[in-house]
Amino acid sequence: MEYNDAMRHRLRRIEGQVRGVIGMMEQEKECKDVVTQLSAIRSAVDRVIMYVVGQNMEQCIREEVTGGGGNADQVIREAIELLMKSR
Repeated sequence: MEYNDAMRHRLRRIEGQVRGVIGMMEQEKECKDVVTQLSAIRSAVDRVIMYVVGQNMEQCIREEVTGGGGNADQVIREAIELLMKSR
């Protein structure tokens, strides 16, 4: 699977958000503010997951089916299960 620069950029942004939350904790910021930022991080991670799946699902399904690794229905079910696990 190919991971492009946009995906890595999104993750680096999340990495910066996590460092920011750690800084907030070290500065003993309000719980409400920390939780707000943690929720934003969770949403950002969810968006990255969907972006990765959206960008690569078709490619993975085609490779699996044409490579003799299974039928399209099975590959699609596995992709859906993967998405469900991420939640």
